[in-house]
Amino acid sequence: MVQAYILIQTEVGKAASVAESIAGISGVTMAEDVTGPYDVIARLEAANVDDLGRLVIAKLQDVPGITRTLTCTVVHV
Repeated sequence: MVQAYILIQTEVGKAASVAESIAGISGVTMAEDVTGPYDVIARLEAANVDDLGRLVIAKLQDVPGITRTLTCTVVHV
């Protein structure tokens, strides 16, 4: 299982609707609008890195209002 936090920038005024839309996507375990340089933070889980990439590119980045994403993969050391 691969987990990642996705830091998301949105169009002005779209953070709440983006977080709500993302929360309904399979593989997203959490999505919240936040303050700071990013507008939404989401936590994702996927079977492997390839599936995680597909989830971000095909599902997350397709949500209206998203302008940029940054993927931070969780590592266990």
